[in-house]
Amino acid sequence: MGYIEDLNPSQAAAVQHVTGPSMVIAGAGSGKTRVLTYRIAYMMENGVDPFQIMALTFTNKAAREMMERIGSIVGQSEAKNITMGTFHSVFSRILRYNADRLGYPTNFTIYDTQDSKSLIKTIITEMNLDDKIYKPSAVFGRISSAKNNLISPEAYQANKEILEEDKMSRKPEMGRIYKAYALRCFKAGAMDFDDLLYQTNVLLRDFPDVLSHYQHKFRYILVDEYQDTNYAQYLIVKKLAAVYENICVVGDDAQSIYSFRGANIQNILNFRQDYPDYKLYKLEQNYRSTKTIVEAANSVIRRNQDQIEKKVWTDNNDGNKIRVIRTLTDNEEGKVIVNKIYDTKQSQGLMYNDFAILYRTNKQSRAFEESLRKHNIPYKIFGGLSFYQRKEIKDLLAYFRLVTNKNDEEALKRVINYPKRGIGKTSIENIIIAAAQNGVSLWDIIENPGQYQVALNSGTWNKITNFVTMIQSFEAQLNKLSAYDLAQEIARSSGILKELYGEKDKGVEEVERYQNIEQLLSGIKEFTVSNNEAGNNYLPDFLMDVALLTDADTKDDDKNYVTLMTIHSSKGLEFPHVYLVGMEENLFPSQMVINSRTELEEERRLFYVAVTRAKETCTLSYATSRFVWGQLNTSEPSRFINEIDVDYLEFENTPRPGGRSLSSNFDRPFSGGLNKPMGNFSRVNTAGAKPASSPSNGSSGKKGSSDLDIKVGYNVEHDRFGKGKVIGLEGSGQDKKAKIFFPGHGSKTLLLRFANLNILED
Repeated sequence: MGYIEDLNPSQAAAVQHVTGPSMVIAGAGSGKTRVLTYRIAYMMENGVDPFQIMALTFTNKAAREMMERIGSIVGQSEAKNITMGTFHSVFSRILRYNADRLGYPTNFTIYDTQDSKSLIKTIITEMNLDDKIYKPSAVFGRISSAKNNLISPEAYQANKEILEEDKMSRKPEMGRIYKAYALRCFKAGAMDFDDLLYQTNVLLRDFPDVLSHYQHKFRYILVDEYQDTNYAQYLIVKKLAAVYENICVVGDDAQSIYSFRGANIQNILNFRQDYPDYKLYKLEQNYRSTKTIVEAANSVIRRNQDQIEKKVWTDNNDGNKIRVIRTLTDNEEGKVIVNKIYDTKQSQGLMYNDFAILYRTNKQSRAFEESLRKHNIPYKIFGGLSFYQRKEIKDLLAYFRLVTNKNDEEALKRVINYPKRGIGKTSIENIIIAAAQNGVSLWDIIENPGQYQVALNSGTWNKITNFVTMIQSFEAQLNKLSAYDLAQEIARSSGILKELYGEKDKGVEEVERYQNIEQLLSGIKEFTVSNNEAGNNYLPDFLMDVALLTDADTKDDDKNYVTLMTIHSSKGLEFPHVYLVGMEENLFPSQMVINSRTELEEERRLFYVAVTRAKETCTLSYATSRFVWGQLNTSEPSRFINEIDVDYLEFENTPRPGGRSLSSNFDRPFSGGLNKPMGNFSRVNTAGAKPASSPSNGSSGKKGSSDLDIKVGYNVEHDRFGKGKVIGLEGSGQDKKAKIFFPGHGSKTLLLRFANLNILED
């Protein structure tokens, strides 16, 4: 057990606590993964049977890395006996083993979000509802929220409060859609991601023998990122741990950022109430970041009221101050940040994968993508369209799904006429109608042409019969051929390879589609080889593996590219150099989610997560104007910048005067204008009116004037819009705005203290 010597006292204490409930509060960069890994190894070396251990991680990638580390200590063969993975992957295996109890096939399909929204859209159309009111994304979100709170379709429709909410939002048919969606998924032998938790709860609730079996099987339970668990996850863990209570949860309340997915921070805050005799361990030493980054993050997060008290610290060097960069527009922000990355990379001999650009929303990536392309800098966006969501990949995967589960309605609709085989849209609609009228699956209709009345001609029936025969021939090989051999056969015999290969000379995009299929098949080959010994190297095994992938699982740290991702996607990652962009009020914190202290505190935790991704340097940037829906709006710096202790900041082109005294106004949700303390971002040379001695295009400045002295009728000049005339004023002091008419650009309303106007002589 020499590895115990690698741990600090707090880590060692957490590792050696084996029996009874315990909670490990792990600050950012505090070696949480090492503690989890060593704890499991320590348990096994002290006589705990690995078959009795269940470890739930945040990503499958994290589970694999932990498994490898544990294997290096106790041996790979023993490590493989641990049940480890994400909630969804672990419980999907339990559901497959007990699928018959719930009326599902063993090889049930797992619908991704796109599949679910497609089915919901179909249901909305069939019900003759307005899809502008019943938007599939909104309906899916409502259903997802219900499932995460373990509300069945029947309970949903019986709940007066829920029904009243739907009426108030002009969606009174939401419950009926939910019921139809659940029924269609069941008939298709499909579960969506939320079902993997919802149906596990149903299984444990309705079958006491199953619950008892897993309670005694998993006598030791470890849960990573406990602060991000939702009600369904919380209840599963609580039930399974009820007999032995050998439960260890690890997390950090300061990094709870997924309430929009149903995560409930109260799960970790109330752990002591669930297990009064629990032991608490705090991992407060940060091994990742510089002292400046750690202390800066601390100075912000301490403002949150709802938290477990801790003091994160580090023995690392002080490092550089956090840079704050102001730009005039979001496009300029993209150029400035990319130039910084290029210069830093060249001057310090770094790799591009040392850099990450983090933002609040995906839509912010555009300006950075454009600048990166112009510099020929390789980059990769995470959280956008993933490899497995590309059309050609979804098409081939749909064939795999249909071969595995012939009742998969979404898969069948996708491939019955792809590649084109003469089965038109009207024919498919007639099949769907017949299936609905007879209460059977689409496959039942096409497999038994004489049994149901369907408005199809004989020529179409012949084509459908050929399609059915082809799928049945693939199905016959499911348990005979490996995942790779069968996948290759399906890709070839279905006509997909021929279809895409025939497009090879049509352009770059067509060639890329064919290469993507090649890449998919190569991935299946790798999967087959790596799982050959365990015997789970068949196509259904591969489909389950793919269905449960997350963005973090697909990140390849060996590739040399700049990473672009939302802050939410960056959770659990780290980079030497982090650029946190779009640091503006209403963008971050987002005006969409700060209607209460609770919501504001989550936005602050999100900022804390972003800053603590950085190991060596952290740069914050904001633009004073940003295009929103084609309209240029003025922007103001995020309150979070002002919440950082001034000792840890370096303002590159906009110094912040004043001390570190901050008003309590920052503890209130933002509404409208910026709170007074942000007035510290006062104008300096680059933000204020140019002095009279600094001519601009031959016109001298108005002597002794500043932007705040501007009056209606003044002629002014703006860096972006050129010359214009002030036609209106509103507000006062630091919040004073001017409405200015610029020929060629129209009227613009600008916040004067950031407008950078040059007052022209008449």
